[in-house]
Amino acid sequence: MRILIVEDEEHLAEALTQILKKHNYSVDAVHDGPSGLDNALSGIYDLVLLDVMLPGMDGMSILKSLRTEGVMTPVIMLTAKGEISDKVAGLDYGADDYIAKPFSTDELLARIRAALRRRNEVLQEDTLKYGDIELNMANLKLSGNGKEIKLILKESELMELLITRKMAVTSKDQIIEKLWGFDSEAESNNVEVYISFLRKKLTFLQSSVKINTIRGVGYVLEVTG
Repeated sequence: MRILIVEDEEHLAEALTQILKKHNYSVDAVHDGPSGLDNALSGIYDLVLLDVMLPGMDGMSILKSLRTEGVMTPVIMLTAKGEISDKVAGLDYGADDYIAKPFSTDELLARIRAALRRRNEVLQEDTLKYGDIELNMANLKLSGNGKEIKLILKESELMELLITRKMAVTSKDQIIEKLWGFDSEAESNNVEVYISFLRKKLTFLQSSVKINTIRGVGYVLEVTG
């Protein structure tokens, strides 16, 4: 899961980044409104943590712009304001949740999990299933046919992306944007390496799930035999 933090307090943004990475989320952080809107419109994020008070463009305007453009990525508003009117305005503009600073780490993580569950019906207690395999995103384990193997974070993120897209072809560019970020310097060979890693682990599990290459297009997850 990839999360975008839009927060102008850089120390807070860095603290949130480290907390989320510790819990196996991929994270990008920006510190002004226009950058937040630009990144959120990319469509590569599973959730946005959006501060209300931002330089250049406030969070409410960003949220309104996202919903107007049809971007339905879950948004949790972050603010020092606790007035009911602010909460109502955020929810009316399309926010999925609202949390006032200061907040506890446990509360924030719980709200993130809840928003992600509402977003994706296939997400059930941090587990995704496809064919004869099961991916546990909480402990980064892939299992099937009575076997289990540990994944590294990027492998888990890639498998999650392929499972959620199911029979759709996923391009290398889509994988790079999702796993490394919109402005990443990662290249196609980075993707090929992780695809190779996952194929070997599927072989170890003796799975009927295969990652097929569609030459010149990308990759697709399929059940064979």
